[in-house]
Amino acid sequence: MKLSKMHLKTLREVPNEAEIPSHILMMRTGMIRRLASGVYGFMPLGWRSIRKVENIIREEMDATGAQEILMSAVQPAELWQDSGRWFAYGPELWRVKDRHGRDFCLGPTAEEIFTDIVRTDVTSHRQLPMNLYQIQTKYRDEARPRFGLMRSREFIMKDSYSFDKDEAGLDVSYQEMYDAYTKIFNRCGLTFRPVEADTGAIGGSNSHEFTAFSEVGESEIAFCEKCDMAATVERAECVDAPASDAEMLPLEEVHTPGTKTIEEVAGFLGMTEDQTIKALLFVTYDDEQKENGYVAAFIRGDRELNMIKLVNALDIPEHSIEFADEEKIGAVTGCVGGFTGPIGLHDCTIVVDSELVGLKNLVAGANKEDHHIKNVNYGRDYKGDIVVDIKNLKEGDPCPVCGAPVKHTRGIEVGQVFKLGTKYSESMGATYKDENQKDQLIVMGCYGIGVTRTVAAVIEQHHDENGIIWPMSVAPYHVIITLMKPEDEVQAEVAERIYSELGKAGVEVLLDDRKERPGVKFKDADLLGIPVRITVGRGAADGMIEYKLRREADKEELTIEAGIAKAIEIVNNEK
Repeated sequence: MKLSKMHLKTLREVPNEAEIPSHILMMRTGMIRRLASGVYGFMPLGWRSIRKVENIIREEMDATGAQEILMSAVQPAELWQDSGRWFAYGPELWRVKDRHGRDFCLGPTAEEIFTDIVRTDVTSHRQLPMNLYQIQTKYRDEARPRFGLMRSREFIMKDSYSFDKDEAGLDVSYQEMYDAYTKIFNRCGLTFRPVEADTGAIGGSNSHEFTAFSEVGESEIAFCEKCDMAATVERAECVDAPASDAEMLPLEEVHTPGTKTIEEVAGFLGMTEDQTIKALLFVTYDDEQKENGYVAAFIRGDRELNMIKLVNALDIPEHSIEFADEEKIGAVTGCVGGFTGPIGLHDCTIVVDSELVGLKNLVAGANKEDHHIKNVNYGRDYKGDIVVDIKNLKEGDPCPVCGAPVKHTRGIEVGQVFKLGTKYSESMGATYKDENQKDQLIVMGCYGIGVTRTVAAVIEQHHDENGIIWPMSVAPYHVIITLMKPEDEVQAEVAERIYSELGKAGVEVLLDDRKERPGVKFKDADLLGIPVRITVGRGAADGMIEYKLRREADKEELTIEAGIAKAIEIVNNEK
C-alpha cells in the first residue's frame, strides 16, 4: 500500500480524552475513530491489526477441532429468561424493544444462544463432544467506559462453547482451550499469565483469566514467587490468622467519644487495628430493584472487604447490593453508624469473616453512640448467619498454597475460560440420550477472548516515547519503505523495486511516497510502529539503502538486494 493513496491521519498532539498509552497511540496513529463514549470505529491500520489477531485465533481454534459459526448480536429476551440471567446480568445488559414491544438485548456474551443451538440440534451422545465458536461484536452498557478499547461499550470478542457428556470430558475440553489460549497470546507477542478468577455473571465452578501484565490494567493479581499460585484479588483465598488460645475475658462497654473509624478507636484505646472488628452495612435488592433486606458484614479491623466474595457468599448478583443508608438500616436493625458491632443486631443477614471465629477479646461497636465493647468473642457473644472468607489477600500476606509472602501486580484481562458445568443446560433443558437412551444434561465450558482489548494490550506492552513497536505477528504491515525524495527518479525507481519484490515474497509493505519532509516521514514511521523500516535516500544511486528494526536503535547500510533478503527473512521467521 502506498501512503499517498491511504486514508491516514496522524496526530502530533495527545487527544484530550486519551489517558493511557494504547488509547493515546491508537488515536494518534488514526487506528480508531471515536463515535460516542465507549464506541469506536476502526480505520485501515487498526482494522488490519484486528484481523491479524482474529486470524491467529481462528488458526489455533480450528487446530483444536472447534467449528466457527456466526450468530446475531440481537438476542431475544426469552432465552435470557430461560437461563435466569435477564435480571441477574445487571444494568450492563443493553436491553431494547422492537416496534411490537418485544424485549431483546444486544448480546454481551452468548451462552444462551449456543445452549439453544445444542438443545435443539443435539440428541445423541454420539454427537458429543462439540466445540462451537464465533468472532462477533458484543455490547455492554458500561457505566463508565474509559481507556479506549480497554473498557468500551462495543467490542469484538471471540467466544466459544464446549459441550461434553460428563465432567471428565469437560476437563479435556477446558485444557484444550487453556493450551490454545496460551499459544494465541504467545503468538500475539504478549507477556501474560493465566490466573484463577471469579466466574462473575457468567457463572460456573472454575475459571482462569489470561492476564497481560500492565501497570494500567484493571485486574489486580496476587501471585507467589515460591509456588505457582496466581489469582485475581477478587478470587484469591486468604489464610486466616492463627486461632488464639487466650482466655475469653468478660465484656466491657467503654465510652469512646467521636471514634467512628477503626484508626480512631484503636488509637483511643491504645490497641492495634487487628484487635478490632470492622462493620460494613449494605442493602440488597430483588429482581424488581426493590429493597430486599439488610446485610451486616464483619471483618478484622485492619482487613479490607472483598465485595466479590461477599456477593458470592450471599448468592446474589453484584449489581443488587450497595452500601446502606445508616439511618434507615439503624431503625430496622439497631445498628448505629460508626459504632456498629455484631452483638444485639437483628433483622439483617450477618456475614462474619472466617478469621474472626478464632480470634479472642476483640473490640467492636456497641450499637450505641460513642461507645464500643471490649473482649468480644465469636460463639459466646455473637454468631453469623454466614461464616466465610470475605477479605482481600493483601500484598505480604501468606500464600494460601505455600505460606510465602504474596506479591501484587496489575494486568489486563485479555481472555478467560470457564467451567460452566450444567448451569445453562439445566436451566434451559439441554440434554442428550446416553448409551442406555436415558436423558443426561450436557456439560458445558465457555471460553472468551477480547479481540480489540488484545490489540490494546499489545500496544501497552510494546511502545516507547516515539510510538508503537508492533510484534511482527499483529503489525498492520511488516515493512515500511521511507522514500526520501519522491521526485528523484533514481530513488523512486529503487523504492518501487523494493516494494514490488517484497510484495511478491508475501511481505506486507507500506511505501511512504508522500511529498513530506523526511523528518515527518521518520516520525510517522516510528509512531506507526511498523517492524522493519527501509530508507531509500542518497545512497540509492550507489545501490545502497538503510535498514532498521523499529525495536532497535541501530541502523545499517545494506545493498538493495541484502536489504530485501533480510526483510523477507525476518518477516518469515516472526510473522
